[in-house]
Formats: sequence, C-alpha cells, structure tokens
Amino acid sequence: MRKIGRGRLLLAAMLAFGVTTTCLAQAQKSPPSATAQAQSPVATPAPPPAPSTDTKAARAKLDTFKADLDQKELAIQGRAQSDSELQNLRQQIDPIIESIRAVIAEQAPKLEASKARLAQLGPKPKEGEPEESSDAMRDRSEREAAVAELDETQRLGRALLVQAEQLSAQISDLRRAGFTRALFEKSDSILSLDLWMNVIQAIPRELRAQRITFGDTIGQIQRHATLGVLLLMGLSLGVAIALYAGRRSIAPRLVRRDPSVLDPARRSRLLAAFAVLCLGTVPAIAGSWIFWIAFDAVDLFPPRLEQVVAAILRGIAFIAFIRALIDSIVAPNHGSWRLVPITETSAGRIMSFGVALATVMVVGKVLDSFNQAIAAALPITVITRAVFALASALIFAELLRRFATGANHDEACLGPYVAPDVSVGGPLRTVGWIVVAIVVGSVLGGYVALASFMVDQAVWISVLIALLSLFIALADEFISNTFRNQSRVSTMLQANTGLRRRSLEQIGVLVSGGARLALIIIALLLALAPWGIESTDVMGSLRAVFFGFSVGDVTISLSSILIAALLFTLGFTITRIIQRWLDNTFLPATDLDAGLRNSIRTAAGYVGIISAGVLAFTYLGLSLERVTIVAGALSVGIGFGLQSIVNNFISGLILLWERPIRVGDLVVVGDGEGYVRRINVRSTEIQTFDRSTLIVPNSNLISGIVRNRVRNDRIGRVLVSLPVPRASDPDKVAEIMRQSALAHREIMSEPAPRVLFKKVTENTIDFDLICFVDDIDSAGRVSSDLYFDIYRKLRAEGIGTPATPPPAPKEEEPEAKPPTAQEEDEGLTLLKDK
Repeated sequence: MRKIGRGRLLLAAMLAFGVTTTCLAQAQKSPPSATAQAQSPVATPAPPPAPSTDTKAARAKLDTFKADLDQKELAIQGRAQSDSELQNLRQQIDPIIESIRAVIAEQAPKLEASKARLAQLGPKPKEGEPEESSDAMRDRSEREAAVAELDETQRLGRALLVQAEQLSAQISDLRRAGFTRALFEKSDSILSLDLWMNVIQAIPRELRAQRITFGDTIGQIQRHATLGVLLLMGLSLGVAIALYAGRRSIAPRLVRRDPSVLDPARRSRLLAAFAVLCLGTVPAIAGSWIFWIAFDAVDLFPPRLEQVVAAILRGIAFIAFIRALIDSIVAPNHGSWRLVPITETSAGRIMSFGVALATVMVVGKVLDSFNQAIAAALPITVITRAVFALASALIFAELLRRFATGANHDEACLGPYVAPDVSVGGPLRTVGWIVVAIVVGSVLGGYVALASFMVDQAVWISVLIALLSLFIALADEFISNTFRNQSRVSTMLQANTGLRRRSLEQIGVLVSGGARLALIIIALLLALAPWGIESTDVMGSLRAVFFGFSVGDVTISLSSILIAALLFTLGFTITRIIQRWLDNTFLPATDLDAGLRNSIRTAAGYVGIISAGVLAFTYLGLSLERVTIVAGALSVGIGFGLQSIVNNFISGLILLWERPIRVGDLVVVGDGEGYVRRINVRSTEIQTFDRSTLIVPNSNLISGIVRNRVRNDRIGRVLVSLPVPRASDPDKVAEIMRQSALAHREIMSEPAPRVLFKKVTENTIDFDLICFVDDIDSAGRVSSDLYFDIYRKLRAEGIGTPATPPPAPKEEEPEAKPPTAQEEDEGLTLLKDK
C-alpha cells in the first residue's frame, strides 16, 4: 500500500511540473498585447494615502474648537445672561480665534507647496493621448490627495474663524444692548410724590435690615476677633493711615518747588508735576491695598459688607488721586511751577471744587454699595442715586459759574495790572453746561441711571484729559528735546551712528509723534470703556484693517501695503547706493566719457526702480493680468492728458540710448546755448554761460533742431573779424593776422589758420581770421588773445582803426515870414469872437 501511494505522488508531481513548463513556454511565445493585458492590473493607480500626522492634529484642533463654539452659541441662545457672563464668554472666544488663525497660517504654506508640486506634473492626459506611467499616476494621486486634504482643512478653519468672529460680534451686540437698556431704564422722578411715599414706607424695613446686618457683623467680629487678628488689623490700619497722612508731608520734602525760582525750566516743572502726582497717589493706593489684604484675610465682616469696605478704600484712594492730579497741574501756592497760566485764586478754586466733587461721588458710591449689600428697596436706591447725581451736577454748575463771573468783572481800581481769573473757553463752557442740563433733566425726568452715568463720564473724561496733557508734555520734553538739544543721548547717538544733528532731530520728532499717538489711542480706549466698547473690539477692528478685510472680491490689507512700500523703499535705496557707487568709484576708473557714464548711471536707476516696483506689486498679489488691466485704465488717462509726460519719458529713453546729446556737450537750443548737465526722465537741464539753468523738455530735443558743438569731437573754431581803413595794405594786414595766429600756442597747426579777404566797403576793408583749437571751451579766451595781439601789431605798424565818418550836415529850417496885415486882422477878429 505504501509503494502504491508513493507512486501516485510521484506521478502527480511529474504532471504538475509538465503543466507549469507548458504555461511558461506559452507565456514566452504570447504576443505583446497579451503581455500588456497580463500587466494591466499592475497599472491601476493605488488608493489615495491616509491623511498625514500634521493634518490629523490640525483637524483634531479644529474639531475641538468647533465643539466649544457650538456649546457657547447654544448658551447664548438658551437664556438671557448677565453682562459679566457675556464678558467671560467673550474672553474665552478671543483665544479660540487666535488659535484658529494660527492653524490657518500654519497650513497655508503647506497648501501652496503641495499645489506647486502638483503643478510640476502638468495637466492630466486627455482622451486619445498616451497614458501616464504607473509611477506618474501614483505620484499624481498622492499629490492630489495632499492638496485636497490641506484645502479641506483650510476651508474648515476659515469657516470656524467666521463662526467665532460672528459669535464674538453677537456677544458684543448683546452687551451693548443690555448696557443701553439699563442706561435708559425709566424710574419715578425725584419730584414724584409716589417715589417719596414709597421711600417713607420702605424706611422701617430698611432699618430692620440694617439692624440685622449690623448684628450679623458684630457677631462675626466677636467670633473671629482674636488677639492676632486685632493686632494685624491695627497694624494694617496704622500703616494705611501713616501712608495716607504722611504723603502730604513726604511730597514737599522730596519734590522741592522753590517759590523763589520765578521762571523754572519746563523740564523741571514737568518733573515736579509728575513727582507730585506719584507721591500723592501711590502712598494712598498702597495704604488702601494693604488694609484690604489684611481685612480680606481675617474675614471679620460678612461677604455682603466687604464690597462696602472696598468702596470706601477705593474712594479714599480716588480722592487722594484727584487732589494729587490737581496739585501737579495747577500747583496752588506755587505760581511759578504751574503748567497752565492761571492765577492763584483760580488754582485754589479748582482744587476746592475738584476735591468736593470727588468726595460727593465717593459718598454716593459707598451708599450705593451699602444699599446693594442690604438689598435695599428700589425707591431707596433710586432716591440715593438721584440726590448724589443732582448734587454733583450743582457743584459742577457752580464751578462753571464762578469761572464765568471771575472772567467778566471789570478791574475796580487803578494801579498795576492784575491778571484776571482764568475763564473756561466758550466751547468748553458750553459742553459743561450741556452736561449739567442733561444730568438735571435726567434726574427730574426719572432717568437716574443716565444721570449717574453722565456724572461719572464727565469726571472720568476730565481726569483723562488732564493725564493726557501731562503725559504728552512729558513725552515731548523727554523725547523730542532729548534728540534736539546737546544732551548725552544725542551726543552718544551722533558719535556712534554717524547721524547728523538734523537727522537726530527728525528721529526725535517721529518718536515723539508716535508716543503722542499711542497716548491718544490709550486715552480713547479708556474713555470708551464705560460705553461697553472694550479694547478687544477696537483691537479687532485695527487687526482687520492691518491684516486685511474684504470688500466684495477685493481684499485690502494695510500690512501688505506697508510691507510693499517698505520693499519698494528698500529697492529704491539700494538703487541709489549702486548709482552712487557707479558715480564715485567704478565709472571714474574707466575711460568712458561723461555722457556715457550718465547713461549707464541713469539706466541702472531705471532698472533698479522698475525692479523694486515689480517686487512691490508682486508682494501685493497683482498678477500680470491685473497689471495689464491697470495699464489699460491708465492708457485712457494718457490719451486724455498724459501724452506730454509719456512723450517726454520716451524721448528721455531715446536720448539715453542713441545719445545724440550727452552730459557735458555744448549745445544750442533755440536762443539758448550752454552745457548739458543732467538728462532726467522728463526734461534735460542745460547750464548757460550766465550760470542760469535752462529746462528743456526731452521731446523738444528729439523732434526739434539742436546744434551740438561737440558731437564728434571737441575741436572748436575761432573766428576773428577785423575791419581796417581802406587805405591800408591788405597783404600786410593779412600777414600780421596770420603771424598772430601761428604764434599762439593753443591754435592748431592742422588745419592751418587762414585769413580771408571778406569785403571792401566805402571806408574799410574787412578780414576774417579762421583757426581751430583743441577744446572748444578755450575758443573765447583764444579769440580775445588774438584780438589783443593783432590790434597791438597793427598800431605798431601805423595801421589804425577806420576813421569816423563826418556827421551829416543839418538841414536849415526856413525862416519864418512876418504875418501880413490881412492875417493880423483875421486873428484879431477870431479872438473877439471867442
């Protein structure tokens, strides 16, 4: 059995070997078409590759951002949220927007690189064209997949960016709508009897609430008032009082505003003002902060009363700040150190009214915080805000009235002139009275929130204007004047950088202007902050303007424009440097004439400026098609009014290329003659012999008649015209003239000088001496030398100048005949008739 099984296996193996051999032989003998069909499955393109790791990470980030944005959008649409909640959402969205922009910016160069690699393969073969190889097809599919993958990521990122920006704008709109709604919320007027009746009815409830609040406070103090707590509070309170009370004695010792100095320097006054502001404000703020840290740590009061203590501490620091600010600018009792020209009475008045207004505002804020802490009834809150807003408006009105009356009174006595009190200017006074009228009208009309807001804004804007004036003066003094005067900084910069004094002054003006602009922008942001406009809103708008915003299909980007202008400026500067190097270093080392040097220099300038312009336009994204459209639009303008400019420009290029005239040539254009000094884009400058400059359009030099005296060479002709008396010997005169020309060392021997007998007149015979010099510039001087020498030799030979012709005889006037008797009678009759 085993032998039979082995034989069968051997027979099966031999049959399999024979079948395989036959198949191989047939495959070798099969035609090429069969081979291609057999290989056709291999040419099938491979499936697209899986997304790369970077793209997966970017997609994951975008998916996370999308989920977060969807959640915030649902939260906004679900219920009405407070201003603090909306502000918190806005602060959470801003980092998401920045992250999305970072993802888009990171993927953009990768997408451009993938598109460039795909473009290298060219378009796909069309029907009827030879098919690509398997490697080319595989490479194309991989590159197309990469482009599609990156493009899809970019689209998703842009969509999320739009969603985030819209959500941020929606939150800002909701905040502004809530602010407007709360600002114009109407309540009962202060003149309303119902309001006062409601206040009277709510007094017993408020007294009970206050007793409960004070009882809870005393109980909490008894529970937490240990010896260590009392020592800590006493120490912090002592430090705060010492800082607050000691600031009024510290400032005069550290900042000496000597009253004996009648006219201190502006820098000294500004430094003293800044020091007074800091020394009067910082200790008070530090004292309030130290006491608040200790108070918050020991937990003596209930949480609802902590905001009252915080309002008191903020108010104390605010009053100290207002006092220091007024003292720094108007300087009561220090007239020569004031930053504004006002009298001592006005300075004291501003100080008293400013501190009074700040105190009234602080008391109002503290009472408002106390009403919120005890959950006072609405009529109590309304009447408290109304009373303090009205009191602040009346103080402000009295300040305006005092300045107005102080400015208009007449001097009551004779004697030395005394400066009147400062008067608030017309527009400023008008604005002040308008604010007072709005506050009073709002209080009487029941818009208490609007009245309180107007009072706060008036004080806030006044403080900002004062601080802005002080810091702008400091910036101008310490930046601009530092570069302008002979200071250490300017001297060091001038010595180390090699800049001129004028350049340093210009840099100082630019830096001072930039600092002033930054201060104004900061002040505007601070002034708009209470209106619900945050710095993020303004910065978002500025970012959109700077980095690009779309108007239809056109994207306008200030950053691209600035960078393109910078590139053009850089190219222009490099071009000027190259031109200066050609003028001063390279071209003088060559044997080229001045005209060819000017052509090379001008051509280098044209090439550099055009290259810089092309580079700037390319950065702006202007393709050749768009440039062609712009050129077509400009051609219309050229057809209507720019023909002359274009004609002169092309003529200038022709002058530089053909060089019919060159720099340094002596030319005659119309009635003007002089040397060509410069061939510009539009015109050519010719310096005449009287040192004036003749500006000739280039088109006149191309289309008009121009005499170039040195076109081929600089040989010049000298012409000496000489009349001698008719009785003179012409041969002798001709020989004298020829010998004078041959004796002059600058006259060329070839061609030889020639004397021409020109003509014979009634009294003279005229000769012309024609000779040549190497340089036409010396023709006038050589002509003068020849005249001197010829006249000297003629006189030595006894040949004089032609005699002056005798004057023509005068015609004798006919003698007047005496009138006849008839004529006399006619004259007498005519006189009688008249």
